[in-house]
Amino acid sequence: MKKIVIALMLLMSVFAHAQVSVNVNIGTPPSWGPQGYDDSRYYYLPDIDTYYDVTQKQFIYDNNGRWVRQSRLPSSYRQYDLYGGYKVVLNDYRGDAPYTYHKKHRVEYPKGYHGKPQKNRGNKPDKAYKQNNKYKEKNGNSGNDHPGKSKGKDHGHDNHH
Repeated sequence: MKKIVIALMLLMSVFAHAQVSVNVNIGTPPSWGPQGYDDSRYYYLPDIDTYYDVTQKQFIYDNNGRWVRQSRLPSSYRQYDLYGGYKVVLNDYRGDAPYTYHKKHRVEYPKGYHGKPQKNRGNKPDKAYKQNNKYKEKNGNSGNDHPGKSKGKDHGHDNHH
């Protein structure tokens, strides 16, 4: 009987010290995304009332009462500065439809909202780089190579909201 009690105590101590580690790979946030939130799936962009899904690399916006997912912003917002605009990181939502709380987000984060200062993950491409990419896209090249930038460069992480 004493051996059973000792065995049970040993077994319980093993379970008590066991730790569960879950690694969720959300995806690579865009360079215009805020630093320090590599595990966040959604941003809300209050200036243009649009969501961004990091996992799917898609913007989500209301198009005449229907929520649409696109890899590009709608034409009316193509000139919007994603690097300069404020991004609200949504850490409290885990589903596939962040717009479920759209009314709440619009009230809490109205157009022009700015919370704590943010630092982008990467630098804004210069105009020459953008023009070069447009030329490459028109001529069948992807335009993914950026001179002077190393792929996979580690960025620091500051926890700013």
